[in-house]
Amino acid sequence: MKASSRYLCLLIFMRLAAEAPPLSATAQDEEKLKELEEIIVTATRNRRSFAQQPTRLEVLGGDEINEKANMKPGDIRMLLNETTGIHIQQTSATSFNSSVRIQGLNGKYTQLLRDGMPMYGGLSSGLSLLQVSPLDLQQVEVIKGANSTLYGGGAIAGLVNLVTKKPEAKPEKSMLVNLTSAGGADASGFYLSRLGDWGTRVFGSYNKNSAYNAADNGFSAIPKFERLSFNPHIFFESSKREFSIGVNAVKEDRIGGDMDYISGQRLRPAYFEQIETNRVSTQIEYISKLESGDEFVFRNSFNSYQQEINTLDHFFRGEQLSSFTEAHFLGASSMLNWVVGINLWTDNFDQKLIAAPSALDFDKQTAGVFAQGTFLFSDVWSLESGLRVDSSSEFGEFVLPRASLLYAPSDKTSLRIGGGLGYKEPTPFGEEAESVQYRGIMPFETGQLVAEESLGLNIDLNHSFDLGNDVSLNVNFLLFYTKVDNPLRLLELSDSQFVYRQPDEYLDTKGAELSAVWRWKDLKYFFGYTHADVEEHGADERKMAPLMPKDRVNNVFVYEREGDFRVGLEAYYYGRQKLTDGSTARDYWIFGLMMEKVFSPSVRLFLNFENLSDTRQTRFGTIYTGSKLNPVFSDVFAPLDGFIINGGIKVRF
Repeated sequence: MKASSRYLCLLIFMRLAAEAPPLSATAQDEEKLKELEEIIVTATRNRRSFAQQPTRLEVLGGDEINEKANMKPGDIRMLLNETTGIHIQQTSATSFNSSVRIQGLNGKYTQLLRDGMPMYGGLSSGLSLLQVSPLDLQQVEVIKGANSTLYGGGAIAGLVNLVTKKPEAKPEKSMLVNLTSAGGADASGFYLSRLGDWGTRVFGSYNKNSAYNAADNGFSAIPKFERLSFNPHIFFESSKREFSIGVNAVKEDRIGGDMDYISGQRLRPAYFEQIETNRVSTQIEYISKLESGDEFVFRNSFNSYQQEINTLDHFFRGEQLSSFTEAHFLGASSMLNWVVGINLWTDNFDQKLIAAPSALDFDKQTAGVFAQGTFLFSDVWSLESGLRVDSSSEFGEFVLPRASLLYAPSDKTSLRIGGGLGYKEPTPFGEEAESVQYRGIMPFETGQLVAEESLGLNIDLNHSFDLGNDVSLNVNFLLFYTKVDNPLRLLELSDSQFVYRQPDEYLDTKGAELSAVWRWKDLKYFFGYTHADVEEHGADERKMAPLMPKDRVNNVFVYEREGDFRVGLEAYYYGRQKLTDGSTARDYWIFGLMMEKVFSPSVRLFLNFENLSDTRQTRFGTIYTGSKLNPVFSDVFAPLDGFIINGGIKVRF
C-alpha cells in the first residue's frame, strides 16, 4: 500500500472517531466497577476474590482481548506477546511456527489450557498459537512460575488458561470480518444463548492468507494458509448440577518457502515447507453441588491431532491421541478453601510410514493425586499450600510441593512470596525439532534420559496510588528465579541425524518484571519492563541461552471514550539476544497505532497500523545462507513481515 493511501485511511478514521460526545465520568466509573465484578478466577480453583489470591495471577479481560483481537483475529500470538514477562518466539522462518516463553524459558515449559484442561501438548503444541482464535474467550489467566500442584508436569515456567464465554440470560450474536494489507482475510461468527436451564455456544471461523514476501528475497515471510475452525458447545445448569460438552475442530493447510513455487510459477525442485493439520478435541465437564455446600467436579478432554509435513526431500506424518481425565472435590469455610482430586493423562503418538526402531512412536500414561488448601489466617495474612504426587509409566514418581504467602496490610498494598517444584517428561517434540521438521530425529534410547525437574521462587509487590483529580497509578514489581535440572537438548550428530541428550547440569532464569498502569479520565498508559537472564550451566562452561531478549519494554498509551472510540499508540523494545551460533543479534523497536470507532452498540469499525517503522530482520541482514534451493535459515529474532495494515468490522445482533 502506498504511503499516501496509508495516511488517507488514518485521516478518515480519525475524523470519524472525533464526531461523538464523550460519556460522563460517572458512567465510566460504573462500567469499570461492572467489569471488576465480572472477574471470576478459575485457574486457582478457590472461591476467593481476585485480590485475595495468595498465588500471583494475571487476568487479561475483555478489553485486552478485544483490543488484540482487532489486530490478530485469527490467533492469540499478539494477545500473549504484548504481556509483560511473556515472549512469543517464532521457530520457523517460513511456516510461522511459534511458542510461548514465560520469563525466558523455552516454550516446552509453558502449559497451555482451555477451561482448565490441557489440550495443546507434544506434537499438537507446535501450531497451537496460530490456530487458537481469541474471539470466543471471556478472559485469559496467566500464572508465572511453577504451578504443578493442580496441573502436573509441564508447568515449570507457568501456565496460560484460556477461559471461554458461557451463556448468560442475554443472548450474544456477533460477526467479524477483517482484511490485511499482507493478503490476509478473517471471517468469524459467534452465537451464545440460554433458554431456561440449557445454553448453547457456537463459534466458527475462516482464516486465510496469501504468501507474503516483505523483503523481496524470494521467500515467504507469511506463508500461504487456509484454516477452518468450528467449536459447538452445549450447557446445562440447574440449582444443583452443571454439565457441558463441546467439540473443537480445526483443519488447516499452509505452505511457505519459495514464492514462485507457492504461486505455481515454478515447478520442483524448489524449497518449500507444506503442513497439513487436522485437530479434533472434546471437552466434558460435570459439576454437582452437594448438600454440604461442597462441589464434585469431573472433567475429561480427548484430543486427536494429525500433522503432515512435506518438503523437497523430506516427508513426515504422525498422529497424536491424548486424553485428560480428572475428578476433584472443592470445599470452603470462613477460614479455609480446599481442593483434593485425582487425574490421569494418556498420550500416544504413531509416526506413519516409518517402522520401529526409527519411528518416534510412544505410548505413556501419568496418574496423579493432589491436594491444596488456601488458609485465611486474618484479614492481612493468608497462605496457599499444596502437594501433588505423580506416577509416570516412563519416568517414575514425582513429589511436588508448592506454597504461596500473601500479606495484604491494606486494600492498596499486597506482598506475595511463593515457590514450588515441577517437572517435564522428555518428549521428541519441541522448538528444536520443529525447526528441522522432525527430520532425522532418533528415537529415545531406553535408560538414557531422565525427567527435567525444577525449583521456582518469586516475590511480588503490588501497590495502588490514588493521586487525586481522577488520577490513579498501580505498580507491580516481581522478582523471579527458576532452576531446571537435566535440561533436554537436541544435538546434531551429522547433517541428517539428531539425538536428544542432557549435556548440561542445569539451566536457570532469574530476573525481574515491573508493570505500571496510569489512568486519568479517558487516558490510560501501560508500562512493562522485563529483565530475564537465562543461562545454561555445563560441567566446564556457562553461557547465555539463545533467542531470548535480555530486556523487554512495553509501552501502550490509550485514549478511550466509552461507547464512542478508542485510539492507542504502542512502542515495544526488544533487547539484544544470543543466537545459536554464538553471535549476538541487535536490539530494535516496534511501533503501532490502533483505532476503533463505535457507531452504535451493534456496529464497530477497527483499523490498525502494525509495525509502523517496518522493523524487519531482513533489514538487518540476510535471513538465509546457501542457495535458494537449499537455504540454511538464520535464527528468527525479529519480525519478518514488517509493516502491515489491517481493518474490519464487528457486528453484534
